[in-house]
Amino acid sequence: MKQATCQKVINVTPPAAIIDNTSALTTAIDTIGFRYCQILVSLGATDIAMTALKVQQSDTDGSYADVTGLVYGASGAAALPIATSDNGVYVFNIDLRGKKRFLDVVATFGDGSVGGFVSILALLFEGEDTPRSATERGFAAELTA
Repeated sequence: MKQATCQKVINVTPPAAIIDNTSALTTAIDTIGFRYCQILVSLGATDIAMTALKVQQSDTDGSYADVTGLVYGASGAAALPIATSDNGVYVFNIDLRGKKRFLDVVATFGDGSVGGFVSILALLFEGEDTPRSATERGFAAELTA
């Protein structure tokens, strides 16, 4: 089977209206049965810096806590996106061994004159069971050539 069909995609934050002085609405990432996760945070136009961009974890879908090493702007980590970070993609690469089952992303923009656009996708790799259909892989539809 092709490697590209051995992953699962979760639309954590679909493209939506611009947000200002608030956090993006997110869907939790259930990592059960997978060994690796890559989270892609894609920014659109923004006129203000982000005040938080991090991954949190929990045993259940609730009571989340920050994951060490997955907090932009923390000591020794890459800086948070700024007002001129338009169209940048920020990535979290996560070895799920030793992590809790559920992950969530906190993506918060400061208070700008307009705010910023953000979209977030999570890719899960090395599953115990290979997703067999487009739906199981998290797609609305899929073409292969």
